[in-house]
Amino acid sequence: MKSDDEVEGYKRMGMVMQALAWLTLIVLGVVFFGGILDKQYNPNQNLQTRHSEGGVREVVLRRNKFGHYVASGKINGKPVTFMLDTGATGVAIPQNVASYLGIQRGRAFSTQTANGRSTSYAANLDRVSIGQIELQNVRAAVAPGLQMDEILLGMSFLKHIEFSQKGDTLILRQ
Repeated sequence: MKSDDEVEGYKRMGMVMQALAWLTLIVLGVVFFGGILDKQYNPNQNLQTRHSEGGVREVVLRRNKFGHYVASGKINGKPVTFMLDTGATGVAIPQNVASYLGIQRGRAFSTQTANGRSTSYAANLDRVSIGQIELQNVRAAVAPGLQMDEILLGMSFLKHIEFSQKGDTLILRQ
């Protein structure tokens, strides 16, 4: 026959094992569903580039669940996330992302955004790529007031490539 202390010890061990099982289940759920949510926000994480006649490169983007075109890309060889914005004059980089990329702020200038007037800083990007579409010497702005982790890929990049939208896809051509 087991003593009361032994029975209590087994109960405690059972409770600890049950708590560990629940904790493991929660962690696995967060990892699994976190990946699904990332793919819903950025369905263009692994871009494929099609090559057609005449050396034309095409990248096909899918719209995310919020109606935006978000895609993985690179600036100066470092991975970033872009949000394509045809309403933006240039490429707008949040200050925290500019620091990660090692981009130096140039002269200050005033900008008009959807949130009102703001101060941004001129920058020049050696290389900007999305898939195998790459441009060099792209004008950009470091925008300290931009509170996001994505870079707004505006017209200082997009005006140099051809793009067309049909349904929930956007095709970029260079």
